[in-house]
Amino acid sequence: MLTPREQFPTGQDEFQRLVMEHSQYSQRLESLTQKRYLTDDEKLEEVRLKKLKLRLKDQMYSLQQQVHRQSA
Repeated sequence: MLTPREQFPTGQDEFQRLVMEHSQYSQRLESLTQKRYLTDDEKLEEVRLKKLKLRLKDQMYSLQQQVHRQSA
């Protein structure tokens, strides 16, 4: 399987932005899961971050599909 860098030319800033944003959300989620107890606000943030990560993952998949169709 090709890495995102191999699938997209370096000029594909949108995909790289999505990857970086997804990584930031993952890091924040990781810091929340390290806590023994979450406040109500942190619980809401956890749910929000999970949804945002899924949305970004869908967007990255969509971009990959576009590139695949263009190269076929």
